[in-house]
Amino acid sequence: MDPYPHVYRVSAQGTMVGEVTVSSPSLPDLKTAPPPEFDGPGTLWSPETLLCAAVADCFILTFRAMSRAARLEWRELQCRVEGTLERRGGVSRFTRYTTFATLTVPADTDIAKAHRMLERAEYMCLISNSLQGARTLQAEVVTG
Repeated sequence: MDPYPHVYRVSAQGTMVGEVTVSSPSLPDLKTAPPPEFDGPGTLWSPETLLCAAVADCFILTFRAMSRAARLEWRELQCRVEGTLERRGGVSRFTRYTTFATLTVPADTDIAKAHRMLERAEYMCLISNSLQGARTLQAEVVTG
């Protein structure tokens, strides 16, 4: 890992109507639009869905790194994040993020250890730690 601070550069370009193009060096461009709740088409990523995707992605990547260090074997981690946007104090902001996680592990796995690692990954996720809304984890460990 590189020493801190890390700087991430993203650009966006748009016109009065239509899609916005988000770009970052060495990455494919991403077309975005408002979500349907803000009269968008609902067919493209929006800032709101990208934010929730960042929480889910960071959770899995954090768990992956932690499980590797702890030598915890697992087969799959499915994660869904629901972000709740509300209007409070005259501004709209995300007030709550609920992470639903299902971890599939081999039959001989220490289930309690796997649960603790899921909780730790949620606690350590740098994206979630950068947000102000309340956070909840609903985790399930299954064998298979």
